Amino acid sequence: MEELPPYSAVVLAGGRASRLGGRPKPQLEVGGRSLLAAVLGAVADARRRVVVGPVQDAPAHVVFTREEPAGGGPVAALRAGLTAVDTDVVAVLAGDLPFLTGDLVRTLRRRLVDDGVLVVDDTGRDQLLLGVWRTTALRTAVGDPGGPAALHRALSGLAVDRHRPEVAPGAPPPWLDCDTPEELARARAVAGRRTG
Repeated sequence: MEELPPYSAVVLAGGRASRLGGRPKPQLEVGGRSLLAAVLGAVADARRRVVVGPVQDAPAHVVFTREEPAGGGPVAALRAGLTAVDTDVVAVLAGDLPFLTGDLVRTLRRRLVDDGVLVVDDTGRDQLLLGVWRTTALRTAVGDPGGPAALHRALSGLAVDRHRPEVAPGAPPPWLDCDTPEELARARAVAGRRTG
């Protein structure tokens, strides 16, 4: 297997989950494990795993941090998470990706040439919280607290490659997230078909 440089992972797991009744979204279960556990499992080989959000049930050695102010949005959360990163490469991930795999993270790490590489979904939409980045470039992009508050604007000056992963027929895409009750129900149904 190809030797890749060490990396860290920053998982954004804050937010109010208002569309899900205010329940802590990272702890919702899909396929018998929490959304956060699924994401952390996909990056189990990271040198450091950093969760930006409230302290919650997670494996040992996971570092928790919070953005200031809490609920300040993804740019502030990413800025906070990067303070705990000590590698040249960092995976930046949403905390609600139940079908993320370590294989996809490795593929993104292998494809990293410029400032970053991110997943593009089947509609052509950039998945900004499903990518691998050069830590220095990312710190520069989000480092100014007075800079853009929207993540796509903060990252717009970076040289980014895009990767559209192959998804087998009937398989769940790795970008499937759980922002609404309908998306959560869909993810649970897909997971049930895979294990049932």
